[in-house]
Amino acid sequence: MKCIRMWRRIMVKNILLVALGGAVGSACRYLVTRVVDITAFPIATLAVNLLGCLLVGFLVGIMDRNFMPQEFKLLLISGFCGGFTTFSTFANESFAMMKAGDLLLSGLYIGVSVIFGILAVWFGLQLAK
Repeated sequence: MKCIRMWRRIMVKNILLVALGGAVGSACRYLVTRVVDITAFPIATLAVNLLGCLLVGFLVGIMDRNFMPQEFKLLLISGFCGGFTTFSTFANESFAMMKAGDLLLSGLYIGVSVIFGILAVWFGLQLAK
């Protein structure tokens, strides 16, 4: 029974860390989209997703070197970066461009998002070294 109570306390703490990070990340994403959303091309979503990839790479690199406690992984990677980045909006914008017949633009958006996202994670890892 004591073990179950301890497990519940840890789970509640972990959920709160993810929720707090997610709330702050979502609010930051909203602010970025209000400032950057100036063109028909979904530059705001691209910006938050690439920044999020860079940050995830950087944080993973730091955590791999044991410079941060595991609670920071929940708060910053699962929480903040999970709330800040947005795959669903990316998919919806890509689909909307395809539906509108902008196949070249949607292909460019998808390609840039995926390739540069992976490169941003790699660059973040390099920054953490």
